[in-house]
Amino acid sequence: MRFITDRKRALGMGSAKSGTEHFWEMKVSSVALLILIPLFVFTFGSVVGESHDVAVAYFAKPFPALITGLTLIVGFAHFKSGATVLIEDYVHGTAQKLLIISVTCLSYLAMATGLFALAKLAF
Repeated sequence: MRFITDRKRALGMGSAKSGTEHFWEMKVSSVALLILIPLFVFTFGSVVGESHDVAVAYFAKPFPALITGLTLIVGFAHFKSGATVLIEDYVHGTAQKLLIISVTCLSYLAMATGLFALAKLAF
């Protein structure tokens, strides 16, 4: 006769792992994007159609550069987290690991490229 409780039997399986962490990461980044996206649209929208010199001078200011940088960082972190959860739900085995690594690398590469381009504009 085994004296293992249901909790002990389920420890380390299912929702007892990292589901809460993904949930809160997605919720926090969603709220941050809810604030950042309208700010980014209004910030970026004011220089659409302007010349290159005007756009460079505009993004050399701290506020537009900060809003753009935060939007890039939070947006691609949100993408990484969401795509990881999607892959975990629908892909299994070695393909799951390879896809998660690929999505993580892609999101960090896109984030770094956007921040590099923003730094080139700002300086």
